[in-house]
Amino acid sequence: MQSRKADAVIAKRADPEDEASEATEEIRKLAEAAGYEVVAEVTQTRPEDTTYQFGRGKAEELAEVLAETGARVVVFDNDLSPTQTFELAELCPDGTQLLDRYRLVLAIFEEQAGSKRAKLQVERAQLQYDLPRVREEITRERAGEFLQHDEKGGQRVRDIERRIDELDRKLAELGDESEQRRQRRREEGFEFVALAGYTNAGKSTLLHRLADDLDFGDREPDHADLDGTAEIEDRLFKTLDTTTRRATIEDRPTLVTDTVGFVDDLPHELVSSFHETLSATDDADCVLVVADAEDPPAELRRKLETSFDLLDGTDGEVVTVLNKADLLSETELAERERAIREIAPDLLPVSATEGYNLDALRDRIADALPDLQRAELALPNDDEAMSLVSWLYDRASVEDVTYGDEVRIEFAAKESVVEQAKARAEKIGIEA
Repeated sequence: MQSRKADAVIAKRADPEDEASEATEEIRKLAEAAGYEVVAEVTQTRPEDTTYQFGRGKAEELAEVLAETGARVVVFDNDLSPTQTFELAELCPDGTQLLDRYRLVLAIFEEQAGSKRAKLQVERAQLQYDLPRVREEITRERAGEFLQHDEKGGQRVRDIERRIDELDRKLAELGDESEQRRQRRREEGFEFVALAGYTNAGKSTLLHRLADDLDFGDREPDHADLDGTAEIEDRLFKTLDTTTRRATIEDRPTLVTDTVGFVDDLPHELVSSFHETLSATDDADCVLVVADAEDPPAELRRKLETSFDLLDGTDGEVVTVLNKADLLSETELAERERAIREIAPDLLPVSATEGYNLDALRDRIADALPDLQRAELALPNDDEAMSLVSWLYDRASVEDVTYGDEVRIEFAAKESVVEQAKARAEKIGIEA
């Protein structure tokens, strides 16, 4: 990626029949997320030109804007073919870097990827993207010679192909660590809530609002992905790998996971990586689909429809959270609710920044959590009993504890936790 805050020019060709495609807000935010400062825009509405993406005249205008602004980066909100990339580079000032939407998203993913799996997937996607461009470059350098007769060029291609095969093997060998971690946490009595939705809708802010301090008592489970200082920024893709924090929902220990934000036209080579970050939604007890209330009604509906499609197959209850409701008038909010009520009947307007309706949201999450099994234990009043009481406080909803010659504890918990508690009780000879 270029150095931070490098000047860039946004370029976008819009299809004549699609008025929505003329907007440049998202590509600007993507460019800013990658560290660029947008200094100009060049747009055109016309069918795609196979040579320049733009028409020839508009492509020349782009070159002039680059010369005038001194910017040496072009961020195209269209996918550029290898030919278009090279032909545009010929028109632009020397040293100009051309990034299409695909390559820009790859750059952001590369910077934000934290886990080993995510890094391997990003590298694979980059190589898959580069492969046809290397072939095009070699073909042009050799002035039409056949690639298979060019030993040096052919070697470059084979090296990329071998590395892709190697990455495929490494990815296949990696187990799903996040799924294994969630299974361990289920056994520890945690409920699961997942946040999903388009990027920049305020999911990270909502995560902070729902989360407790990170205090796990006397336990030391694998919480490598738990982040007590998850950053909140008005920036796309601030969350790439999932971030998980502990919350207490009606006295029930709960883990809330913020997944990577959705984005339109995600590069297909990253779809696998992207969907793996959503695996937390597959077995969540409740999925909060967070939407931006500031989006125009039609855009809001489209994004929610896409979100629901991506979450198809989720087992838990899905609740639509219309965030940033405090930024709208009552009339504007009612307009949004009418636009999406049909597809999102379980709708709750909130403001993560102002705290509006968050208690109602917690109540709604609690309603979605599975029923608990009630139990009572009678423990001899000794150190082992105190250890079990402490263990239950971390994993169950403890309703009452009485102390005397023995300790009686009434609690409600997941079936697996009740069974573990009874097993521990039997080892120290108590009544259950």
